[in-house]
Amino acid sequence: MERTNQPGNDRATPEEFAAWLKEQLERAGYDLRPRGGGQTRFARDSGIAQASVSRMLRGQGAPESRVLEAIASTLGLPLAEVLVAAGILTRDVLQAIRQQGPRTEPLTPEAAAEELGITDPQKVELFVSMTETLRKQRAENGGGNVAEN
Repeated sequence: MERTNQPGNDRATPEEFAAWLKEQLERAGYDLRPRGGGQTRFARDSGIAQASVSRMLRGQGAPESRVLEAIASTLGLPLAEVLVAAGILTRDVLQAIRQQGPRTEPLTPEAAAEELGITDPQKVELFVSMTETLRKQRAENGGGNVAEN
């Protein structure tokens, strides 16, 4: 994905996320032409409000964590890829995370955001919210320890 934001900032912009999302939807067979019905079908398939889908495709605003998770799930994409595309994480940060060794102590979502270089308060809140949602879902599904390495 080509970056259009300021030099030194390699996080995706809402416009870049919109372009990425359009490409992913079209690859998945959603017809985004006027009257194609793709936006409506994707909204129905993902459980995301039609208005939210429309706003994302216009590059307006940052999606909530549950929306990003729904996008990943519906399109069969890794959540990490969606987080990078949405500008929550950078590829460099994601790579650094993947290369880290195991932790000896659990990491809080706030500390993880800090280590990931997420400094924008809105993005920190989104990241924390996303991790809390994932923890709740894991607990509801009978998952074991939540804070594993």
